[in-house]
Amino acid sequence: MDGSFASSAPLAPGETRLDFKQGPAGLSVLVPTYRDAPARMITALAGLPGAADTHMILFDDGSGRELEAECAALESWPGPVSLIVSDDNLGRAGARNRLLAHAETDWVLLLDADMLPDGADFLQRYLGAIEAADGPMLIAGGFSLEQAEIGRETRLHAAQSERSECLAAAVRAEQPGRYVFTSNILVHREVLEAVGFDEAFTGWGWEDVDWGLRVAARFPVRHIDNTATHLGLDTDAALMRKYGGSGENFARLAERHAEAVDEMSLMRAVRLMQRIGPIRPLVRSIAGAAARARILPTGLRLMGLKTWRAAIYAEHVSPC
Repeated sequence: MDGSFASSAPLAPGETRLDFKQGPAGLSVLVPTYRDAPARMITALAGLPGAADTHMILFDDGSGRELEAECAALESWPGPVSLIVSDDNLGRAGARNRLLAHAETDWVLLLDADMLPDGADFLQRYLGAIEAADGPMLIAGGFSLEQAEIGRETRLHAAQSERSECLAAAVRAEQPGRYVFTSNILVHREVLEAVGFDEAFTGWGWEDVDWGLRVAARFPVRHIDNTATHLGLDTDAALMRKYGGSGENFARLAERHAEAVDEMSLMRAVRLMQRIGPIRPLVRSIAGAAARARILPTGLRLMGLKTWRAAIYAEHVSPC
């Protein structure tokens, strides 16, 4: 579903906006948060060169939390800064669309609340990319685990991220739309005027891949190495809960982008799970147990996780 971008948008029902500081900016940094802790990221960004030239906009997506730490961090921001609070939880796509509506600059930087910039020149590199851009485009910086604390309970998620997401720009550029992770991307407003986030993707998963593929069909997508660390690694239980609930989103992605999804090794695993029919529940149970078994080598756990997820997705994806 294509959406629209509007600067200085009126408040939506149940939405409140507080502008801590106002002023000109060449870039908006847009951060959605629900039950994250974005204060650390905001404080880190505030100390970087280029922060004074950016407008920080934080969107609380109906968490109902007190936001003392976040407000304290926002008050230290050297440039213009705003906080938008929604009474309702809009979900990942909806929150991003509302953030984009409030931005007033031609270029916006989308960052997840649990990210932390890896380089002292993080903002400067994006500002330089804006200067070098020869038209509307999407510029993806990528992400890493350089500053993440990886423990026994989060090792599976870390390994999954390192294998499939923490990729160099040259690798991501081979499938530019596929590797658009909205946890760290710079994008021009004309792109957003043409292609909005599809709010039919509910809960967790795949809305950013859908959006990236739709953007890549209409605009240049450039990948650079300007990473931010993903701090919010999930425990085994939380990771599997997210994966287990994302089958409908994956099916929607597969229906819309059949050619691109068919190239994914995950989709090949889904087709295999569909072919085994009656024994799929048994395979799913064994694979899930393997993914949770911390005594096993990480590689075997990853294989179990992929098989377990494919068995779940097989229930949602239309057979060939």
